Amino acid sequence: MFLTISTSGTPENPATDLGFLLHKHPGKAQGFSTSYGTAHVLYPEATEERCTAALLLEVDPVALVRRGKGKGRGGAPDAALAQYVNDRPYAASSLLAVALSAVFSSAMRGVCKARPERAQQTLPLRIEVPALPARGGAELVHKLFEPLGWTVTVTRIPLDEQFPQWGDSRYVHLVLEVPDGKLTLGEALRHLYVLLPVLDDAKHYWVSQDEVDKLLRAGEGWLADHPEQQVITSRYLSRRWSLTSQAMQRLELVRLADADDTDVDDLDNAVDEETDTEEKPVPLAVLRREAILAALTGAGAGRVLDLGCGQGQLVQALLKDTRFTEIAGVDVSMRALTVASRRLGLDRMGERQAERVKLFQGSLAYTDKRLKGYDAAVLSEVIEHLDEERLPALEYAVFGSARPRTVLVTTPNVEYNVRWETLPAGHVRHGDHRFEWTRAEFCDWARRVAGRHGYDVDFVPVGDDDPEVGPPTQMAVFTQHDQHDKHQKNDKHQKNDKHEKNDKSDKNVKEVRAA
Repeated sequence: MFLTISTSGTPENPATDLGFLLHKHPGKAQGFSTSYGTAHVLYPEATEERCTAALLLEVDPVALVRRGKGKGRGGAPDAALAQYVNDRPYAASSLLAVALSAVFSSAMRGVCKARPERAQQTLPLRIEVPALPARGGAELVHKLFEPLGWTVTVTRIPLDEQFPQWGDSRYVHLVLEVPDGKLTLGEALRHLYVLLPVLDDAKHYWVSQDEVDKLLRAGEGWLADHPEQQVITSRYLSRRWSLTSQAMQRLELVRLADADDTDVDDLDNAVDEETDTEEKPVPLAVLRREAILAALTGAGAGRVLDLGCGQGQLVQALLKDTRFTEIAGVDVSMRALTVASRRLGLDRMGERQAERVKLFQGSLAYTDKRLKGYDAAVLSEVIEHLDEERLPALEYAVFGSARPRTVLVTTPNVEYNVRWETLPAGHVRHGDHRFEWTRAEFCDWARRVAGRHGYDVDFVPVGDDDPEVGPPTQMAVFTQHDQHDKHQKNDKHQKNDKHEKNDKSDKNVKEVRAA
């Protein structure tokens, strides 16, 4: 994966100033470690008249699999051939954009301590990218770069030169030029940082909320007025509608502020934060996670199973607390595990943190030796998604085979449904719910399970406990008998030790008095 940045100069402003602007000496070849390999910076030519800096990203295919898709720690925990055979090491993509940001971060911000005045000057620039994925073809490449002042030369790359009848590939050879010096180096790098992954239309990492801020920082001064703003924003944010909508609203504020020659904060002032004291209700999902975390902490659990982990919200919450030393997320859905791994950012996670978490596919209707040995297991909003006749299989797999010391089960309380104004009478809360139990039905089931498998069970309300219909969510906390017995033994030993100490103390007092 390769690109070059070239400029020309004069004796007064030599081209070798490019080395100062990039903070990389033209006389050295330097290497920089990245999550997926090594980025090399070298200068094929460096004279007063012309200077070229090359960025070569050497992608490690093994690291790409391990950090991106391997062993449930990356973008897609499956065994697809695509994770081994792909274009990531060869074609410009978000991998190269991230390397640009990491290696030339100061240059992107327009900072140069050695030549501060040069950082703000426009330069004659020529940028060449030999292999660039272009989803949308050469036409889209022109539409993206030409409004920014670039002269664009696009050469289509054939699928195979020996078989021209096969046609062209989706890759192009791109040359960008601004011979009359309309752009600064920082502006040029920010264009590349945004538009390379836009053309590839496939980021190698999970796009989260902070990507909106990255886009707006890199797009400052040009994105708000770009005719292809919608395409750029949507593709850069991996077509996530909520993030795209948020970015578009903020860009519109920037455009209006520029038109009125005012600050964005002066326009976006409809809400007075000091007087806006209305408290928003805490979402039930948040209350449920808080109740689960409190119960796990009270049980002293260190190694936790999230059975039916879905998109990984609970796993994410558990990772924030260092008391939980190992967290395993299990789900039957590979798609859910893919979303969970992206949400957790497993491909960008440090080794020590990554060792605490793993995701794997499994069905709760079958016994699984991988589930054994954990301190606690959580079934949060899971049982209602199974047909009632399949509950005994889940019951045995969790309580009979895996047998964690503590099991937490949460499920909706159907009696509370009358409090949801938007829920039609007689309907369950989710289309996939096979049943929803009353408090009495849930208690009966939980006590039967506890009795059959040697557990005690307590019940905890989650959410506002309505005096008539109860809480919106009900939680059962199962604890193995031997754990209760152990606590009782410890209490008994402590009491006996205390009595023995008191007896010895009384005996000593009597002996002293007798003496």
